[in-house]
Amino acid sequence: MSMNQTPKGDRTHIGFFGKRNAGKSSVVNAFTNQNLSLVSDIKGTTTDPVYKAMELLPMGPVMIIDTAGFDDTGTLGEMRVKKTKQVLNKTDVAVLVVDVTQGLSPIDEEMIQLFKKKNIPYVVAYNKGDLQDKTDLKEEEIVVSAKENTGINDLREKVAHLTENKEQEKRLVGDLLCKGDLVVLVIPIDSAAPKGRLILPQQQTIRDILDSGAVAVCCKETELTETLTSLAKKPKLVITDSQVFKQVSRIVPRDIPLTSFSILMARYKGFLDTAVKGAYAISKLKKGDTVLISEGCTHHRQCDDIGSVKIPKWLKEYVSDDINIELSSGTEFPEDLSKYSLIIHCGGCMLNEREVVYRMNCTLDRNIPFTNYGIAIAFMTGILDRSIECFPHLKK
Repeated sequence: MSMNQTPKGDRTHIGFFGKRNAGKSSVVNAFTNQNLSLVSDIKGTTTDPVYKAMELLPMGPVMIIDTAGFDDTGTLGEMRVKKTKQVLNKTDVAVLVVDVTQGLSPIDEEMIQLFKKKNIPYVVAYNKGDLQDKTDLKEEEIVVSAKENTGINDLREKVAHLTENKEQEKRLVGDLLCKGDLVVLVIPIDSAAPKGRLILPQQQTIRDILDSGAVAVCCKETELTETLTSLAKKPKLVITDSQVFKQVSRIVPRDIPLTSFSILMARYKGFLDTAVKGAYAISKLKKGDTVLISEGCTHHRQCDDIGSVKIPKWLKEYVSDDINIELSSGTEFPEDLSKYSLIIHCGGCMLNEREVVYRMNCTLDRNIPFTNYGIAIAFMTGILDRSIECFPHLKK
């Protein structure tokens, strides 16, 4: 997968923030060497956040986010500020653009406190350095001029340094494998499967297996028995789509480890332990409880969609027909979670780790269990314990 095909959930998200007319969009354009954002002398030109996926040296694949002015006013302004705050939940590195001729304002200081509260590494870029210089700079500060394109390379280097501090080698499954290992991937092809392609977690898993020098064998659940019989070598691992977990579990011999794409994705995004604990909470649900099923992306829902159709059906069968189900998708994650007894989130393949963990922490702060699709399905089909045996540190 080339840099410009890197999934947005795996890109470093760099957010640009600041007051109206601080030159934020001009700095973004200079930073990216292209006209990403609309530039104007009129305050408040940027309305909704502007996203641009790109490869930016020396950082590699990134997602650049230009936000509305944090001092926006009026009803529309308040909505823009709200969207700007939402962007913070997915920002890996923040750049606060300040007009050097005006200096840090209380609003800028408020933004810095938000960065610190959310543990977001940040740089303060004093723009319009062609009009006024500033010498008493702190370590996290820099003077730039978007107009003259000065200091921009140094700004990129500062941001790149912060992204280097953030990056850690993460693997979906490769760290569980050795060179030459055989892995069988069970991939159902039904009406909900995208036409002519595989979904992102399946693509990423296959790539990680190949990067490990292991061998990936793919089949549908209907061909699994024949596939296992025809193999001359015992598989090191079988990975299945969660929707056919029960059927696959009956077929795969007990001495072959079994897990799912969704479980691997939960580990990759940093919330496997929490999701496993959350799944066991399904047994404590009762009539009248409300469960939120949240999806990180928006897509056309099929008649047998897993989030809106299959999981609600399985929950009602496991708990009660009187259980209440609510749905959310895309960037809309409810601010008020008080009415929910459980939150079941998708695998988060289209969200970066920071946003998934933010949603998880919002949930845990309110003492609400949090799990994901595949782990919930594994629990309701009675095979969760088997599906997490690959990870001995997990205990009920």
